[in-house]
Amino acid sequence: MIDVLVAAAQDIMRAGLEALVATDPDVQVVGRSRGGAALAGDIEAARPAVVLLELGWARDDLDWHTLPHDELTHLPALVVLSDDPQGAWITAALGAGVHAILPRDATADEIRATIQAVAAGLVVMPASTLNRFLALQPAPVRAPSTLTGQTLTAREIEVLRMLAEGLGNKMIARQLGISDHTVKFHVGSILTKLNAGSRTEAVTIGARQGLIAL
Repeated sequence: MIDVLVAAAQDIMRAGLEALVATDPDVQVVGRSRGGAALAGDIEAARPAVVLLELGWARDDLDWHTLPHDELTHLPALVVLSDDPQGAWITAALGAGVHAILPRDATADEIRATIQAVAAGLVVMPASTLNRFLALQPAPVRAPSTLTGQTLTAREIEVLRMLAEGLGNKMIARQLGISDHTVKFHVGSILTKLNAGSRTEAVTIGARQGLIAL
């Protein structure tokens, strides 16, 4: 069962999303939030696996860096519905652990499928949103990384490639024949070397630097 917190500023939108989520027998609503400054506390209280957040245009009311998240265990996975899925705010959102960005007019089937996907450790977003994010990033400076020994090892590139495929730590460990602890160590090293704030950002940086292909 996937525990979901539903967040939206308007009561009618929140109720609609809750009703939509409830139609999936594998999902249960464990919390509700009006979003904004209250969202971080509501997440801490409910401890959901997934947060379904209807953002609309109220992006300035939310400090992404205050949201609780764990880069190694994907808890909670944030699914954002926004009228502006290509805005500059996506950089902060992805850095805060957002796993999916969908337009507010996404269908019920798309939203339910996305909840299932992010709960399994996948990342979901339109190609146009990803391209917008990449366009907002500064060009990589390769020389300093090479001079300071911060290039990824062959094993780290292999792990990064699996992260790009949406695999979670346990699946990566199983496929590589290593322990979960070792996978966490590799992921932490990848984030440090690429100066990435999240697994999603590490994948996009790795793709931009030509380390992996998406």
